[in-house]
Amino acid sequence: MGNWLVNHWLSVLFLVSWLGLNIFLFVYAFLNYEKSDKYYYTREILGTALALARASALCLNFNSMMILIPVCRNLLSFLRGTCSFCNRTLRKPLDHNLTFHKLVAYMICIFTAIHIIAHLFNFERYRRSQQAMDGSLASVLSSLSHPEKEDSWLNPIQSPNMTVMYAAFTSIAGLTGVIATVALVLMVTSAMEFIRRNYFELFWYTHHLFIVYIVCLGIHGLGGIVRGQTEESMVESHPHNCSHSFHEWDNHEGSCRYPHFAGHPPESWKWILAPIAFYIFERILRFYRSQQKVVITKVVMHPSNVLELQMRKRGFSMEVGQYIFVNCPSISFLEWHPFTLTSAPEEEFFSIHIRAAGDWTRNLIRTFEQQHSPMPRIEVDGPFGTVSEDVFQYEVAVLVGAGIGVTPFASILKSIWYKFQRADNKLKTQKIYFYWICRETGAFAWFNNLLNSLEQEMEELGKMDFLNYRLFLTGWDSNIAGHAALNFDRATDILTGLKQKTSFGRPMWDNEFSRIATAHPKSVVGVFLCGPRTLSKSLRKCCQRYSSLDPRKVQFYFNKETF
Repeated sequence: MGNWLVNHWLSVLFLVSWLGLNIFLFVYAFLNYEKSDKYYYTREILGTALALARASALCLNFNSMMILIPVCRNLLSFLRGTCSFCNRTLRKPLDHNLTFHKLVAYMICIFTAIHIIAHLFNFERYRRSQQAMDGSLASVLSSLSHPEKEDSWLNPIQSPNMTVMYAAFTSIAGLTGVIATVALVLMVTSAMEFIRRNYFELFWYTHHLFIVYIVCLGIHGLGGIVRGQTEESMVESHPHNCSHSFHEWDNHEGSCRYPHFAGHPPESWKWILAPIAFYIFERILRFYRSQQKVVITKVVMHPSNVLELQMRKRGFSMEVGQYIFVNCPSISFLEWHPFTLTSAPEEEFFSIHIRAAGDWTRNLIRTFEQQHSPMPRIEVDGPFGTVSEDVFQYEVAVLVGAGIGVTPFASILKSIWYKFQRADNKLKTQKIYFYWICRETGAFAWFNNLLNSLEQEMEELGKMDFLNYRLFLTGWDSNIAGHAALNFDRATDILTGLKQKTSFGRPMWDNEFSRIATAHPKSVVGVFLCGPRTLSKSLRKCCQRYSSLDPRKVQFYFNKETF
């Protein structure tokens, strides 16, 4: 745990600051509405639910402002670029942008629930006080309508026959609140991992309901349902002096007059205006870049239904481990899907590998299989930075790919091959451990040529110890295992044709980390994963377990690819 805090102290500080701001804003708004004389008469009807509703509303505004920032990819890439020479710890928060985006979304859900529940109590209290015939201050305030000022009412339920449902759906605040809540529920439920992985298109379209949510949030306060006493009214009729003599308000000879009320001015738009303007600029920039012509130079169909596209685009510049967003207008004008670049910065083209994992990817692969000339038009936005860019900042790198998750490491391994060919002496990395875990043998064919070239290059340069790679097959039958065992003595692997033999089953990570820690007792080891969450948990625990308490000895830094 101590090692984890050392590696992520800035991320923890940022998270604590965000939570602290939420607590501060909630307490500040709660005390303001609970103690302020301006809302004395409003509290007489609503009680503490008023403060709860307004405090949660302020926190909703704050988090709605924050929700867009983590998904501004160009901003994050710019920050990563400006921090390229910074310490690893300073760049670490940028790697958790989607995690923070989810946390902000959860916080919005929590405060939305508090806000709705508080207002349900408020409307019920409004209804009861309007129907009350006991002559209490709450009933008098509910029936109050100053003859000189028609808008000087306090209770939005204007008659005893008006229901809470009617008041909610006929007011701007109520209607926009309902629509925003429905949009929020649809966005959150469609973002569940099961739906996101199996029905990505549903997630993609539904998530754009954030536009409806933002618009409703911006105009939610226009109705002015939450009302407080005006400053002028408080001067001539302060609640501390006049609340106990409310039966004499209609007596012109008395010192107290009818209190005047005004709606709380809308504030949500002030919070979200700057992020929206920035996000619109971001979208315009993405649209401009996506309209630049992309030339497809090569199409390759690999085993296991994987499509490789090699492309060129004017002014395109990339780093290892980056990703792009791809759109095919003939399939969908609106859908953009992220893919890690599998090419190296040294190559004249950029490439991606696409596995059939949903309707959109299956349609794209089918389109390229059936259509030869002319090629379908492809639009590209990016590239965008990821944690894998930092791989050459470590003395020792451990790369772990699961299935198609190998793609960012293909880019890294290709770049290494070019660096060795060009005798690049600036390479800081001294050793790479590469683990590739696949369910079927056909998947290994995606990058067999690359691994074979690396083997030959390392052998010719006398650097066989630089790259240590292991291939693991998790799905096999007895025939495959028996065939591999009979041919184990061959110089090359019977399944891949490589010198490194394929292992059956999953890696024993404790053994692997122990071996690496022993081999590099004083090194900084970067562990990079592109794979499932269960594997992420195992590797994260191993990084903590095998990092030395002494900062001068071996330290493992865990990095997970997310986009």
